[in-house]
Amino acid sequence: MSKKFDVDSDLVRKLAELLSETGLGEIEYEESGIRIRVTIPSYQNSPIVTTDIKKPNITIDRVVDNSPPIGAVTAPMVGTIYTASAPGEPPFVNVGDAVLKGQTILVIEAMKTFNEISAHCDGNLSEILVKDGQPVEYGEILALIS
Repeated sequence: MSKKFDVDSDLVRKLAELLSETGLGEIEYEESGIRIRVTIPSYQNSPIVTTDIKKPNITIDRVVDNSPPIGAVTAPMVGTIYTASAPGEPPFVNVGDAVLKGQTILVIEAMKTFNEISAHCDGNLSEILVKDGQPVEYGEILALIS
């Protein structure tokens, strides 16, 4: 279900006029998470150039922010995640623990090498989003620090 949002119709008209004045075929404007794209349809394979003003096509999109949430600890590489230094050992940290910047919270094994994943800030470990022994992808969110 999409939310309705108001679009400044005067802005859309100004963008359409700007296309007419400049002879451009397309213009795009983005502000506050709303993207407005105005295009003038072209007639391909037409040898005749006309000066008629064509009705512009208007596209309005919501911009989606795909950046990780604040406090997200992401995988710097592809590999296998481990929550402890060895099988049977206690985990580096548990949900709810206070963590310090630089403290090891997980390790990723990649090409027979164990790489420490450290907390990027002080805070509390609010969630671990991966399971011990699970393969992870580059950029995947591993844990959240609040």
